Amino acid sequence: METRTALVTGAAQGLGQEFAVALAGRGYRVAGLDRVPQPETAGKILDYVELTADVTDETQVCRGLERVIDRFGTLHVVVNHADVQPESTFEETSVEEWRRIMRVNLEAPFLVTRAALPYLKAAGWGRIVNIASAAVLTPPPTMVPYVASKMGLIGFTRSLAAALAPYGITVNAIAPGAIRTAPAEQRAGADGGFEPVRDPQAVPRAQAPSDLVSTLLYVVDEGSGFLTGQTLNVSGGSSFL
Repeated sequence: METRTALVTGAAQGLGQEFAVALAGRGYRVAGLDRVPQPETAGKILDYVELTADVTDETQVCRGLERVIDRFGTLHVVVNHADVQPESTFEETSVEEWRRIMRVNLEAPFLVTRAALPYLKAAGWGRIVNIASAAVLTPPPTMVPYVASKMGLIGFTRSLAAALAPYGITVNAIAPGAIRTAPAEQRAGADGGFEPVRDPQAVPRAQAPSDLVSTLLYVVDEGSGFLTGQTLNVSGGSSFL
C-alpha cells in the first residue's frame, strides 16, 4: 500500500495536534493547517508540512493544498478539526459573531473539503473526517450558534457521504464532549471548569485529546470503507444519562 497523506486543520495544539501526531505514528505523511505557526507539532513529526493559513480564506486554503501536493504528490485524508467555541447568551450574540462561528465551524470545512476533493478523487481512495460535538445532543444554553454550526456539520457529513461514495471516499464525523486541552485550562483554571460536564457522564473523568485518537484511526483505516455518513459520539456516555 502506498504511503498515505493526511491534512489536519487546527493542528497547532490540543486535539488537532494529537490527531496529527497519531496519524504520523501510523505512517502517514502529515500536513497541518492553522492560523498560527505550529512549531510544537512540527517538532513531533518527522515528515510534516506546516501551513499557516486561515481556514475561512479560500485562496489561502488552495495555496496550502498546492504546497501539500508539491511536497507529497497526493492526498488521502482530510480532518476538519479547526473551530471556535465562544459562549454567550443568545440575546448577546451579535450577527457578526454568529457569522464568524458559521464561517469557521461550517463554511471552512466546506472550503477545505472542496479544495481537497480533486486530489482525493485522483488518489482513488479517501477519508474525510469532520469534528462535530456531543453538544448537539446535550446543548448548553450559552452556545446556541456553536451547537447550530456543529449540527450543520453533521448534516454536511451525511449528505456529502452519499455524494462521494462512488469515488471510494468516505465521510464521517466524530462528536467529542468537552475536551481538557491546554487552552481550556487557560480559560477556566486547572480543572478547565469541567465539573458540570463530567458529573453526568458515565465515565467519571474529563475527556483528554488522547481519548479521541483510536476513533480517528478507526474511521480512516483501510478496512473502514463501509463506514460512511456516520457521527460517532465519543463523550463518556453523557448523552445516555
